[in-house]
Amino acid sequence: MNFFQKYRFETFLISFCLLVFGSLFFPHRLFESLLEPVFLILNLSAGFAIIYRLEQWRRFLTVLFVSTLVFELVDFIFGLEDYTNLQVILFALIAIYYLVVTLAIIREVWHTQEVTRNVIFGVMGGYLALGVISFFMFLGIEMADPGSFSGLDATNPTTQNQSLLYMAYITLMSIGYGDILPNTQIAQKATILVGLSGQFYIVIITGIVVGKYINQQKK
Repeated sequence: MNFFQKYRFETFLISFCLLVFGSLFFPHRLFESLLEPVFLILNLSAGFAIIYRLEQWRRFLTVLFVSTLVFELVDFIFGLEDYTNLQVILFALIAIYYLVVTLAIIREVWHTQEVTRNVIFGVMGGYLALGVISFFMFLGIEMADPGSFSGLDATNPTTQNQSLLYMAYITLMSIGYGDILPNTQIAQKATILVGLSGQFYIVIITGIVVGKYINQQKK
């Protein structure tokens, strides 16, 4: 735990990048069957080191972390069929977990007095976590109302999830290629919310860090 506490932001960011972009560097089968679950567990552990500092919520957050880890291990060892109740629970737990981690990162960055390497890694990790939260929002909408997003391969859940993850990040970055489109009102509102969240994060959180760094350099 001491290692994760000291290098919590670095470990969180690096493991997150490996989790999201690992398929670019490792063989597809090796990544999906072994490395992806390992990177996810490592990332969850690094996230726990971040949220563990919230003393008043420590017991609840420990239960949340253990529950998420147990469900992920069950999925890794036994495999959960696509969109069963257990997998829905796993998705919900991971979404809540990353939401809490993102809020904890924002809180720590907001209250920090000195801009260090940890803070920079924390800001970057928080932005990546926003993309995953957005992905689970889109996934929940599509699961509740199939066809909410056009341009998805509904016959292949794995491909569909990858497309929604891609949709989440390009929306967060306000790129919007138009290859995947929100069809329903709730999907459209969720897309707007994700786009605004990305802009607010860059303008407010990153702006605060830059401002503190400038003041720090002046002193």
